Amino acid sequence: MTTTSSRGQGEVSALERALGKARWRIIPLLAICYLVAYMDRANISFAAETMNRDLHFSPSVYGLGAGLFFLSYALCEIPSNWMMLRFGARRWLARIMLTWGLLAGAMMLVHTPWSFYAMRLLLGVAEAGFFPGVIFYLSTWFPVEQRARAISQFYIAFPLSNLVMGAAAGVLLRLDGRMGLKGWQWLFLVEAAPAVVLSFVLWFALPDGSATAGWLSLEERAAVTAACGDGDSVETSGLWEGLRNMRVWLLAGMFCCSMAAYYALVFSLPQVLRQVTGWDAGRVGYLIAGMGVAGAAAMLIVAIFSDRSKKRVRYTLPAFTLMGGMVLAAGLAVSSSKAWAGWGAALALLGVLVVYYGVQGPMQALMSEVEEGPARAVAIAAINMFAIFGGFVGPYWMGWMRELTGGYGPGIAALGGVYLLAFVFLWGYSVVERRRI
Repeated sequence: MTTTSSRGQGEVSALERALGKARWRIIPLLAICYLVAYMDRANISFAAETMNRDLHFSPSVYGLGAGLFFLSYALCEIPSNWMMLRFGARRWLARIMLTWGLLAGAMMLVHTPWSFYAMRLLLGVAEAGFFPGVIFYLSTWFPVEQRARAISQFYIAFPLSNLVMGAAAGVLLRLDGRMGLKGWQWLFLVEAAPAVVLSFVLWFALPDGSATAGWLSLEERAAVTAACGDGDSVETSGLWEGLRNMRVWLLAGMFCCSMAAYYALVFSLPQVLRQVTGWDAGRVGYLIAGMGVAGAAAMLIVAIFSDRSKKRVRYTLPAFTLMGGMVLAAGLAVSSSKAWAGWGAALALLGVLVVYYGVQGPMQALMSEVEEGPARAVAIAAINMFAIFGGFVGPYWMGWMRELTGGYGPGIAALGGVYLLAFVFLWGYSVVERRRI
């Protein structure tokens, strides 16, 4: 008995040592990469006002171009994760970063609606698979009871990107006219450069999995493999099983709705906040950056409680109810002529950001836990494909509604129904999950 107990304690110790090393060597690098990725896909929200004016783009042209990124991204999600299984995480993620960095910088060359559409489509193809690939990759390193925290430590780059993007946008847009470039061209060019540099860092620093991590001992590698499986394996038997899983499609519907609502807001948020507060682009950028910090803190705190309880749905369902109520109130306030309504709308919209960021730990953990083995990679990609499709619909919806109604209020208010639909999908998932158990 003593020998068995000592061996069990040794295995736990080896696993904890391995995961501690992974948290420092893998998660910060991937988080920085995702921060850059999000900046390169969303920085057009800060470029929009001056770019649209210089290039004579209408709201519907801007909304369609913003959304086309997500259409091509969604269509390439499953093929990208399959390719990552074949070529390994190191090669594939480095390739993604290099191509998207080059194309993100080339956004400075757009000059017509069709060139804008083409560049956004190509950028989506280039970046496709990075996020679901990382979620799958982390699931091969961290067991279920620590997964929400690991994912949130990576995904903290999501809200913090608003801090960096908001602060950088204020500086870069002021370079208007330098070296013959517009401020929005400087924004695209400078914010694309880190992706190219980081592609080489990934190539040399990221292991394909625990079995090839030179900084782990043999005992530590064995402990990670026992807890999570072989992350280096390219075995693809049962790869498509996840597509026959009803829970996968219910989560896909939930993520599609939540992402549609989020991107409908985020691509219009700087312009809406300028309208309702009367502040300039720089001050609005700092305001959004502050909410990014608050959202990052909320994300880490909620992930800790989610891992302790392992009740992912318990934290996510109330969040959808709260966000639905806040966007409805914000939409009505934006349309109101009352003096206090502007700042009321601003606070409600910024509150939606904080709640959305805060609940990402349990949401993404749900995605990573819905399947096992190679089927998990395809399941994650399928769910994210529909999530990203929501990212295409959201901005286009907001641009169309703005042209139809002459303002942002009705489009924002209607997002309350989208959050209600996300609630229904997640409730359906919880019912199926309880019956399965």
